[in-house]
Amino acid sequence: MRIGAFGLNEPLPELKDPHVFAMVRPWVDVGSVGTLTLNRLERFLGSKELGRLVRPGTFFDFTRYRPNMRLVDGKREVKIPNSIIRYAITEDGPDYLFLHLMEPHSNGEDYTDSILEVVNHFKVKRYCRLGAMYDAVPHTRPLLVTGSLGDVPQNRPVPNFKLRQSTYQGPTTIMNLLSEGVEKANIESINFMVHLPQYVQLEEDYAGTSRMIEVISSVYDSIPADLAPVRRGQRQYRELNSTLDRNSELKTLIQQMEAYYDAQLDSEESSAAPTDEAAAPTTQLSPEIEQFLSELGGQLGSDPEE
Repeated sequence: MRIGAFGLNEPLPELKDPHVFAMVRPWVDVGSVGTLTLNRLERFLGSKELGRLVRPGTFFDFTRYRPNMRLVDGKREVKIPNSIIRYAITEDGPDYLFLHLMEPHSNGEDYTDSILEVVNHFKVKRYCRLGAMYDAVPHTRPLLVTGSLGDVPQNRPVPNFKLRQSTYQGPTTIMNLLSEGVEKANIESINFMVHLPQYVQLEEDYAGTSRMIEVISSVYDSIPADLAPVRRGQRQYRELNSTLDRNSELKTLIQQMEAYYDAQLDSEESSAAPTDEAAAPTTQLSPEIEQFLSELGGQLGSDPEE
């Protein structure tokens, strides 16, 4: 069955008051936090693929999102980047839709309209966007999570989770048409954003993923906090500690970020800190330090998952 630009597998599932978990790559998926979080939720809830774009080249530039060549049973196959929808059915509800979305390079209005058609077809009750951004935060402090809940209750408090209403004005992504469409359809809309250290960029940040799942579990009783890859994240950052301690310039930088972080938490003006679209404060590093951190990020991101 086709809905908008998506081809969906039949028979379509009957979903009870479905909630959406969505991520947008690469816009707000630094450290692959949104991707890793969705993957863990899907495995835990036993998700199945619902569908994907019929012609992804209508929206994506394949010189920017590169297809991958792989060998399957001795034969070469081309894997084309795509936006994929999965679903999970629970005993007591709500059921879930998982949107692995990619930011479009063309025909953005048609793309967001197609996603909204799917959302409206299944009568989605709540839309939750997950993501991560780089910020002037130290890895030696609990990672900050910002977001909005609207009228959705939080079942238990979570440290270092701040509710913030964005006041950003300026250039943005076409994907915000999706957020506007969700609001116009009177669908509950919430979002969570993890703030990651800007000075080391891991391809897969499991500390950030742990923080995301911790916050999600404070809103959803059906999602356990122990689903988070806590030990993997702790190991990544421990390795970071042992390496950075040998560099005096970086130790000074981190101490400054710690002071900034502590002052922000203690200040009533912390709500003016960067949101998902605003630019975070940046720190100038020497070219040698930039190269060192880039190489370090590649080393730490290469560990296998627990």
